[in-house]
Amino acid sequence: MSIDNPETEFTVVMNDQEQYSIWPTYRPVPAGWQAVGVTGNKSECLEHINQTWTDQRSEERRVGKECRSRW
Repeated sequence: MSIDNPETEFTVVMNDQEQYSIWPTYRPVPAGWQAVGVTGNKSECLEHINQTWTDQRSEERRVGKECRSRW
């Protein structure tokens, strides 16, 4: 299978900075990423990410900005 094949199944993955990506299910999830429990074709997985990941800054940047805004 290839990632360009419309039949390829993907899983949605997230890293420790709460950044999302998709990964083909026929490959092991890389170190530093974990599956979030959503699988499907490429467009289904990307749609889930678009609905879920509304602030695309890393967790470190989101938290850092919130801390600075309090001062």
